[in-house]
Order: sequence, then C-alpha cells, then structure tokens
Amino acid sequence: MYKDLYHVQLKFMSSSSIFSANTKTESSKNQNPNSKMEQAFKRTQILTNHLLQSSPSSQTLSSNACLSYSPPELSENYAFDIKDMRKLIDRHNLEERDWLFGLMKQSKLFNPKVRGGKVFVSPDYNQSMEQQREMTLKRIEYLLEKGAFKGWLTEKGEDIEMRKFAGFEVCSIYDHSLFTKLGVHFFLWGGAIQFFGTKHHHDKWLRDTENYSIKGCFAMTELGHGSNVRGIETVTTYDSNTGEFVINTPCESAQKYWIGGAANHATHTVVFSQLYINGTNQGVHAFIVQIRDADGNICPNIRIVDCGHKIGLNGVDNGQIWFDNVRVPRENLLNSVADVSPDGKYLSSIENPDQRFAAFMAPLTVGRINIAISSVYQSKVALATSIRYALTRRAFSLKQNEPEVLLLDYPSHQRRLFPLVAKTYAMSFAANYLKMLYVKRTPQSNKTIHIVSSSFKATFTWNNMQILQECREACGGQGLKTENRVGQLKGEYDVQSTFEGDNLILMQQVSKALFAEYMAAQKRNKVFKGLGLEHMNKPCPVIPLQLTSTTLQCSQFQMDALCLRERDLLNRFVADVSKCKAKGESSEQAFMMCYQLAQDLGKAFSDRAIFQTFVDAETTLPAGSLKDVLGTLRSLYALICIEDVSFLQYGYLSVDNGANARREITKLCTELRPHALALVSSFGIPDAFLGPIAFNWIEANAWSSV
Repeated sequence: MYKDLYHVQLKFMSSSSIFSANTKTESSKNQNPNSKMEQAFKRTQILTNHLLQSSPSSQTLSSNACLSYSPPELSENYAFDIKDMRKLIDRHNLEERDWLFGLMKQSKLFNPKVRGGKVFVSPDYNQSMEQQREMTLKRIEYLLEKGAFKGWLTEKGEDIEMRKFAGFEVCSIYDHSLFTKLGVHFFLWGGAIQFFGTKHHHDKWLRDTENYSIKGCFAMTELGHGSNVRGIETVTTYDSNTGEFVINTPCESAQKYWIGGAANHATHTVVFSQLYINGTNQGVHAFIVQIRDADGNICPNIRIVDCGHKIGLNGVDNGQIWFDNVRVPRENLLNSVADVSPDGKYLSSIENPDQRFAAFMAPLTVGRINIAISSVYQSKVALATSIRYALTRRAFSLKQNEPEVLLLDYPSHQRRLFPLVAKTYAMSFAANYLKMLYVKRTPQSNKTIHIVSSSFKATFTWNNMQILQECREACGGQGLKTENRVGQLKGEYDVQSTFEGDNLILMQQVSKALFAEYMAAQKRNKVFKGLGLEHMNKPCPVIPLQLTSTTLQCSQFQMDALCLRERDLLNRFVADVSKCKAKGESSEQAFMMCYQLAQDLGKAFSDRAIFQTFVDAETTLPAGSLKDVLGTLRSLYALICIEDVSFLQYGYLSVDNGANARREITKLCTELRPHALALVSSFGIPDAFLGPIAFNWIEANAWSSV
C-alpha cells in the first residue's frame, strides 16, 4: 500500500510540474516557478499524510459483532404466578381453550409454518378469496369432526354458554373469518331459532344446525338500511288460501347485503322483513327460508351475488340476496313474540309495537357481546407480540462502545405500550362481567344487557383499533409483515367498528338510555338504581386542589373522578336536551343537536363501568405480588381515563393537576417495566398463535428460514 501511495505522490508531483511549465496565464507570469512547485508539493504531502493516517498501521479497523437473539425469559423475572393471573383474566374453561388450541396446532388445515425453529399457525392471506373461503369451511368441518361444537345448540345452561364463549374466543385468536363464519351460523342463525322460535322450530332445526348439515346465515342488513332495522324494506305478506308467507324484495335498496355465508355455502337463512297482514304493517318479523338445495343450487325465485373482495374477512363469503315472491310455509315464521293464525289473524301477547320490537331484538345482543369480547383477544395478540419483540430488539447506544438499548427500556416505548396493557386488562375484566351478565339474564335484565353491551362493544372495538395501530408502529417495519400478525389484524378487525351497530350510534343509544333513567328517577322522585348509577344518589365528589402521587394512586379518588365526570355530563346532557325540547324541538331532534355531549357521556359511562369491574377483580385477591401488580395496572388504567381531554375541557382537573396525572402515568409505566413479560405471558396465548418476531426474529429471517 505504501508503494502505491509513493507512486501516487510522484505522479501527482510530476503532473504539477507539467502544469506549472505549461501555464501561460497572467498570474503565472508574475509567480516564481519554484513557489508553484512548493505549493503543489505541499498539497501532495497533505494528501499522502491523510491516506497514511487511515491505514491499518495507524488505526485498527474492526467490525461490530453480529447481533444475537437472547430469549427474554433469561433476563426477565416473574414476580407473580402467571397461571394465577391467567385464571383471573380468562376466568373460565381454561382446559377447553387449551384443548382447542391443540386441535388447531396439530392439523395442517391451520397452515403451520416453521420460522426460527418454532411452529406458527395462521391463515395464508396470500391465497385467493375463493381459496380462503374454502379453507375456512374445511377448518369448521375439521373442528366439528373433533367435537368442538358439541352441545352448542342442543344443550342448555350456564356451563354450555360459557364453553361456547371460550370456543369463540380461541377461534377469534386464530382467524377473524373462522370466528365470524361460526358466529353467523351458531349465534345469529342458530340463536334466532333458539330465541325467536318455539319448540317445533327447535326440534326441526337446532340439531341439524349443530352438526352443520344445515348451514345458516342471517339476512337482516339491507343495502339501504343497516343500524336502522325498523326501516328495512323487505316485504312479507300472508296468503291464507295456501297458508304461506310471500317474501319479496320490492326495490334495489331492499336487497339483503353483507350476508355472511350467503355467497357460497349457506343453505338456509333467517329473513327479517316487514310483515303486512290485511294491509296493516305489523313491523319487523323473522322467517326461515331455504336458499340452496342439497346440491348447492340456488333455489327458485332467489338471486344471490357475491359482495366481492374486502379489506379483511375474505374467508367469509358475504353475499347479496333478492327475493322474488318466495313462498314459505306458515310454520317458518319464528313466532315466540307474535304469530299468524291459519286464517290470517295477527296474534301477539305484546300489543305495544315498540315493546314488541324491543322484545324481538333483545336476544340479538349476543352477537354484539361476542364482537366486544373477540376484540379484546386481538389486543392481547398484538401486545404479546410487540412487547416480546421490544424485550429483545435493540436500537442506539447511549454512550460510545456501549451495547444498544432494548426498545422497552426507552421510557417513550414504555409510555406507548404499558397504558395499552392496562387497558387490555381492564377490558378483560369487563368482558367477563358482560358474559356473566348475559348467561344469568332474565327478562328484567335485558335492558341492562343492551346498554352495557352497546357501550362495551363500541369502547372495546375502538380500543382494539388503537392498540393494533400503536403495536404496528412499535414493531417498526416488522409490523408490516403479514406473518407477524399485528398489521394484518388491523384490516381484519376494522369492520368491528360498524359490525352489529355503528359505534357512534351505539354510544348515542347508551346516552339516551341514561337520559331515560335520569328522567324516570326525577319523575318518581326515587333514587337511581341499576347501570352503576347509584353514585348519583350520593353527594357530588370533590377533586382535591393538589393531587399527590398517593392521591392519584388511590382507588377511591380514581372512582370519584370517573363518577364526577359521568354525573356532570349526564346533568349537562339532560339540561341541554330539555332546553332544545322547550324550544319546540322533537325529542329525536333534541338528541341529535346534543350529539357531542352524548358521545362524551357514553364514554364516561363506559370508562366508569369498566373501571368498576377492574376494582371488583382486584378485591377478590389476597395481599401479595399479584394484587400489587394488578393495583399498579388499575391505577394506570384509571389515570389514562382521567388524562382524557374531557377532564380539562369540562373543568374537572386544573392544568397543574392534569400535568401531575401525566407524570404519574410515566412513573407507573416505569414500575411496570420489570413485569412486562409476565403480564403478556399471562394472556395464555400459545407461542404458535403469535408472530415470529415475538421470538427469535433473527433466525426467523435468516437465509435458512426464508
């Protein structure tokens, strides 16, 4: 190398000499040739010295050692028993869940792939829409053969209801299409027969539905009407001469739309339609209609087309249906609420049409409950994946020659993920409460179930989309890979914001219900009872002028703050709606004009109700590390609720106290850092159902793996 540098120096000097000898500019005439040679030599010497200083003789060059993966279990300690924590948040049917996970892991139908020395199962989203649909059907048939759905429709009692919930939760962890297709068949089609039908419907349809010899769908939504079920346009009349109902799609907006299972596989459907008897509209009723024969051919006078490709859920065959004067027997009216006699008389024990419609729709809340619960489990998948990744992925050194820092050791990364962990734990406890509320239902509790399920469904699905987005970003570019699940789940679960009711409309329904409770209590001059509104009977809570760390972590202060917001917003909402009505506006117009308060009130109700379930779960625990960690999570959840802009907007917190709350959140995130792995391991999701980046992401992307 030195010889090369020497030759460069000589060559450069020679060139400089030639340049100086041939230059004829005016300036060169005025310069001494020897001076120009000296300048050229100096420049060459500087270049030579620079090159020599960069040589191996003066500075040793060494490459950084390649990054290596170290399992977080080697460095992270468990301060509490993760099995006990899982029992607390999953609560029921843990053995059945693990059995179902095992069934999926052992079958090639669930697309097992080895990455980084581990087996992962998830759908192949590179398949065509048609292939995804057929795989969804095959997976259902496999699980059916293994007895996964035994008793789901033919047995009764709390045990079977909870087992069914557990099964759906596991299916949702694997694939939203599998969960949705099963939900349409068992909960919507099967549930409609159970709750809208009577004994002869149960005897005829339920066993064949449970063993999947009948494949059902649920034709409620129309092109022109979704959330507004009362406005659907499908028309049914009764022909007393033949004893048949005649179902018709009178216009294009009346076509049934987004009907899951209709495009390819369903043989039967429950059709929701306006029932006209002797020219009088008796409101929405449900009818069983066969749409395909045993060979899969579409039945006469029925037209079906495919809704096409979607941003997610392409394993579900959504279809559009038109009915051209389709005739069905009188017995196909699901008649638990109302019936039609052979000679065409309308019969119902509920004379009020509004009450009849409410009784008719009440059982459908189970679909909303399932959607709410499933969204919690997607949040768990995303958080388990992103936090495990953050426990092994490093970025940047704080000082020269020091190791790069783990992502989860950055306070900013803790701040973005730990509040979401607290939120997911809170939703888990609320989901358990909602399930128990449903399985122990009585006619008197239907209203409560409707309000709570509407509130939780909106809150959980909104939270889930926020969590999926944050986790996707927290995983960086790896979050974009379908195999790592987090990014793909965003497209798959986006629909839940409008599934079974648009979230904004559901929150408005919650606020209307709270308004009605308020007005009823005032009218009867009685105390509030139910929906957790008993706090309205007590003196109004007062927030201290100065919030210390001790106060901010006190569960009583946290509950007081959430109750104060709910109480104040309910009072404001009632006052504003009443003012609008006093000016001559109708009730509906008044509610619409106060929509922003309605949204804020709905959120306040939901946050307080969810927090109550967290407190209730915590109080069941004896003193110890598990309760201590749960208390930290509870405080973190409460404070991210209190951090909401409404606490400053409506004056519940001063700016200084708002800043104190934010500082406390950061402190709590730091306290949770040692428990990160334990908290997500407690979710109980097998490794195979997470993304490869949750484990040895280097080996998973190595040449030998790809």
